[in-house]
Amino acid sequence: MSRDPFDELLEALRCLPGVGARSAQRMALHLLERDRDGGRRLARALGSAMQDIRHCRRCRNFTAAEVCRICADDQREAGLLCIVEGPSDVLAIEAATGYRGLYFVLLGRLSPLDGIGPADLGLDQLERRLDEGVVQEIVIATNSTVEGEATAHYLREMAGRRDIKVSRLAQGVPLGGELEHTDRSTLAHAFSSRQPML
Repeated sequence: MSRDPFDELLEALRCLPGVGARSAQRMALHLLERDRDGGRRLARALGSAMQDIRHCRRCRNFTAAEVCRICADDQREAGLLCIVEGPSDVLAIEAATGYRGLYFVLLGRLSPLDGIGPADLGLDQLERRLDEGVVQEIVIATNSTVEGEATAHYLREMAGRRDIKVSRLAQGVPLGGELEHTDRSTLAHAFSSRQPML
């Protein structure tokens, strides 16, 4: 016997973070009772995104193209590379600051206890990029967590072996905080006040 489409919709909505049974029910009822066109648009957008969006071959951010719009923008500073943990951090920095360099997205952070090592973060790809000789400064924008700090230390050593200047986001981002949850003015201040790592 096939599953009920309403139950299937509720279960599908619960895959989203923070969406429990009641929230899923409220969303499903809203779409079915008040916004079927919005639901169809959502279904098309989700289908397209799941099929077409992949990682940029240059920076590992999300894109539907081979190279994302930021990497393809020749007006950006190619010598300045901001290293972040995830795509949400790129969105936060782009929205809150006037940063005009490029990015490298780790898609995580070093965590030996969880089995996440340098290869899992694409650090071999980052090393090849640094070896090209274009990057003159990296801005380490990992979160202020134990794992984020360990990742920052690893990145600092990697840049140091190549005599690349290293800076780290400064005050304003709370210890234990995550960039995507930091308000715009705090993030803008932290980014503009970044300090060299010694």
